[in-house]
Amino acid sequence: MSTATLTASLTHTAALSRLGHALSDTTRAGVLLALRQAPAYPSDLADELGVSRQVMSNQLACLRGCGLVEAVPEGRRTRYRLADTHLAPALDELLRVVLYVEPGCCAGERCTCGA
Repeated sequence: MSTATLTASLTHTAALSRLGHALSDTTRAGVLLALRQAPAYPSDLADELGVSRQVMSNQLACLRGCGLVEAVPEGRRTRYRLADTHLAPALDELLRVVLYVEPGCCAGERCTCGA
């Protein structure tokens, strides 16, 4: 395997890992799904997702750190948008994926999906 192929593979793996981390939390997943429709202010996202503004701030910081969203200053406020134009169609495609989930899987503490 060439070094260029290995580098691309490691880069892609890291990017998918960041996306997977983002989607592993329902609030972060909700933010990404909301932002695929249009940019939004944190307070509006918090209201829409039913979380506190502090929780939203923490989740947006995580998504920024993953490189998935970016902050756009607008005067005294900041609006958030998806960092890459390819992300919205990718999320749309993920929504079309249907997975069979075992009836007892992901039932709170008894979740065996990660085992």
